[in-house]
Amino acid sequence: MASRPGYDVLVVGGGATGAGLTRDLAMRGLRCLLVEQSDLAHGTTGHFHGLLHSGARYAVRDAEAADECIVENRIVRRIAAPHVEDTGGLFCWLEGDPDDYPGQLVAGCQKAGIEIEELSVAEARRREPLLTPRLGRAFAVPDATVEPWGLVADNAESAVDHGASIRRYTRLVGLGVEAGRVLWADLEDLGSGERERVEVNFLASAAGYWAGRVASLAGVKLQMAPGWGTMVVMNQRLSSSVVNRCRPPGDGDILVPVGPVSILGTTDTTMDTDNYEITPEEVRFIVTEGAAMVPAAAERRALRVFAGARPLYDPGHQHGASRTLSRSHMVLDHANDGVENFISIVGGKLTTYRLMAEHTADAVCAKLGVDARCRTAEEPLGEARKAPRHYSLGERLTAREQEAGGADADLVCECELVTRDMVREFIESFGTPHIDDMLRALRLGMGPCQGAFCTLRAAGILERMRPSGAAALEPIRLFLDERMKGDRPIMWGDQARQFRLNEIIYRDVLALDHAP
Repeated sequence: MASRPGYDVLVVGGGATGAGLTRDLAMRGLRCLLVEQSDLAHGTTGHFHGLLHSGARYAVRDAEAADECIVENRIVRRIAAPHVEDTGGLFCWLEGDPDDYPGQLVAGCQKAGIEIEELSVAEARRREPLLTPRLGRAFAVPDATVEPWGLVADNAESAVDHGASIRRYTRLVGLGVEAGRVLWADLEDLGSGERERVEVNFLASAAGYWAGRVASLAGVKLQMAPGWGTMVVMNQRLSSSVVNRCRPPGDGDILVPVGPVSILGTTDTTMDTDNYEITPEEVRFIVTEGAAMVPAAAERRALRVFAGARPLYDPGHQHGASRTLSRSHMVLDHANDGVENFISIVGGKLTTYRLMAEHTADAVCAKLGVDARCRTAEEPLGEARKAPRHYSLGERLTAREQEAGGADADLVCECELVTRDMVREFIESFGTPHIDDMLRALRLGMGPCQGAFCTLRAAGILERMRPSGAAALEPIRLFLDERMKGDRPIMWGDQARQFRLNEIIYRDVLALDHAP
């Protein structure tokens, strides 16, 4: 096994918190290595509904989370503007909802410093014409949406600019703990299978709902209580603003406009994250609940379903319903478990990723004797300095009309206007054999056809640039399997027909299942 020079801090987990933590520590002068077993933002960060919380959703019964959300909402808008769309949010009280909740919501928001304004029903309908006739009251709050993959990539790029190293598709497989300290870590390159040992002075786990597995490698017991949330992607943008149900948070009570689509959600179930399957009944429930706020949701095309696991921590190990657990976060110093130089960050949410990273970096620096303050709330990320406006699909269309006269011969993905040059540049930059990575970076395959045509084109470009011989078809299989997994629970209407078309292309015509 190869051995490499040591690092001040090994960060495990390449979601928003891990990337933000690596950036923060590197900006404080520490030599850091971030390892992620898949692509960046592949886990919980890349599987959420896109909401940049104002905190209003927690204002009634989780005051600490509400306070954190509104403060970080304002910071993220400033430091990561290209990844944020200022949609605003509406809390809609419908006939039959609890009469006392609007008053509690207003009081909670005012206490947390969250701007809230009651709108007339007429004004709410002017802003959102598709709202239900059952609307009785409406309240505007500063919700927004955030694009997670660009946010994480921007944090990672900033971390590297400040001297950090980042290893994707690298798994932590072992830790050397002696005399109550982590001394080394064994890492496995998932592409080559090669292993190496690196010396570490400190271990910081930002592994989300895998935090317990990381801790076990150090002989520490850490009980997580991950709450699974299922979401449904609708093929159209059904509202301009985030629409919330004005009642205690529950299943299926939010609609989030994200780019050209809408995301309905979400459920919240505590269960084994390795054995969970989305059912058609669960999807129909979410759509029905969403249609109570926006009736058009029941009529539009369901494009895809997906689920993500909230990295919730249950310090009392009561195994209660995950909605009863706080959305705030905790920094766990495992010196209390006999390992002096090991910290885990658990809980929280994407909106507060920067604050979570700051608190964790503060704890790491205190233990290492490093006197350096956090600057991540002040210094914008790189993309915010270069392009301070939020991306929209329309900008790609405008660019094509200006540069190519609207011609589409070089399009790889018509749905998301991904060109051959964009795919080539991505492969040159990352050398990736994973088409799924192109989805996160370029949005390839996210449109209505769910990869029917762009998959083969992208795989062809990939094979020309990175020949893999007999393994050339594997990226296609992996990508389509993941796409189809999100289609199976919505086998009705247009998406059922789309699913069958994809099967005809890849299983019947190309016989992909039987290819070498």
